[in-house]
Amino acid sequence: MTVDSRVADVRRHELAAFLRSRRERITPDQVGLPISGRRRTPGLRREEVAQLAGVGVTWYTWLEQGRDINASEQVLDAISRTLRLDPYEHTHLFTLAGAPEPPLEKDCKLLSENVHRMMAKLEPFPVCVRNARCDILAYNRAYNWLMGGLDEIPFEDRNTLIQCLTNPEWRRRLPDWELNLPRVVAGFRAAMAEHLAEPAWKNLVKRLRQESDVFERMWKEHDVSTERIVLKRYLHPDVGLLRFEFSYLYLGRRSEISLATLTPADEETAAKLPSSF
Repeated sequence: MTVDSRVADVRRHELAAFLRSRRERITPDQVGLPISGRRRTPGLRREEVAQLAGVGVTWYTWLEQGRDINASEQVLDAISRTLRLDPYEHTHLFTLAGAPEPPLEKDCKLLSENVHRMMAKLEPFPVCVRNARCDILAYNRAYNWLMGGLDEIPFEDRNTLIQCLTNPEWRRRLPDWELNLPRVVAGFRAAMAEHLAEPAWKNLVKRLRQESDVFERMWKEHDVSTERIVLKRYLHPDVGLLRFEFSYLYLGRRSEISLATLTPADEETAAKLPSSF
């Protein structure tokens, strides 16, 4: 046995132990499964994880047994969601499986400390960094205040499309969301032309089509657009209506990651922003 094969064997067995440990900490009621009869092991059964993740029971069993099988990014994403892995566990799963680094974590690592310092210096102006998939990679305290607690939203759900379409609190803060949404969806479809085969993009579209009838209808219309929205209104529960102009700074010549700065569009909005956070 070569050194590489020994390392791969150790990694597979570590992956098996990691999956078992995370499966055993999830209870059936946490994932909406009925509890019937006595259960010999804590947490979920292997067949339950396989069913929820949409993979074969035999295949998932082999994965937990440390067998030499390959798992696609799409399957690993599904297993990660089923086992409710946090961002660090999600990355660990991909590493043990020998898969490429998850796109969202990879994008986050591209942000230097200088970018974070710049966002802090721009307060009280709200600032966020997003990729082409509409994931929110970073934000300052002013943006967190504006949108009502991004810190409380799970890392993998910090996506403007997911929040606009499934989070009532976000919709309450965006009085023009129905007016702007067609352009946002059209822009997302245009951006996806460069990522059609990527699991992260396909999984997001699948999720949105399942969870939002509005997105499903718009997605079927196949509209595309590259026009940016440069003026947006927000309705904050404490200070009322706010109007911002958007400025976009791309973090690299060919980068799809942009820093969006929200500048008050009038003196009334500027006066309503908190002086400190």
